[in-house]
Amino acid sequence: MTDADWRTQGKLEKIGCSSTRCDKDLHCFRKIRPGRGQTYRNVVCHQCGINLIDWERLDKRDLGDIEYTFTSLQREMIRHHFWHIDIDENAITRARKAGFSKIKTRIHNLLERSLRPPHNEIWRDGYQTPYSGDIIFYAQHSTSTCCRKCLEEWYGIDRTRRLTDEELSYFAELIIRYIRYRLPDLAEEGIKIMG
Repeated sequence: MTDADWRTQGKLEKIGCSSTRCDKDLHCFRKIRPGRGQTYRNVVCHQCGINLIDWERLDKRDLGDIEYTFTSLQREMIRHHFWHIDIDENAITRARKAGFSKIKTRIHNLLERSLRPPHNEIWRDGYQTPYSGDIIFYAQHSTSTCCRKCLEEWYGIDRTRRLTDEELSYFAELIIRYIRYRLPDLAEEGIKIMG
């Protein structure tokens, strides 16, 4: 099973940004193909029409309210998937070799390149974050910090403008907290791994 697959009734199903399993309370709050000048935020699930998220609360981007943010993200099928799948061994090994201090630097550098610019300055926005191979990628998909379209959907930030330093710091902190949650024993400094 690959990282972007989901088992349903014995069958393998491909997971994408617009996937839903409303019968399992896993939704998608993204507008499918928004028109020119429209946002990717749909507010309600595009499949069943349910509204489960306090969007004004999320738009505050308050780290003191991170539990609500993380709980809300997991209401969306693709986010839930990345919160709960097994992290591949290569990503875990890479994280252990680097240690948390290097990972934090990599997070900031990655976000500077792949999220700060407006979407039209990012080559293939929406495809810049792989699904596996690095704990940061898992974190980005889980926290909806993988592309400008997802940022617009979840955090109400217009994809046509550059992110501020404050916004970039907030998203970096979401990623850091996800990694701390998924890899609680990750050392601050990297370790040498033989083999």
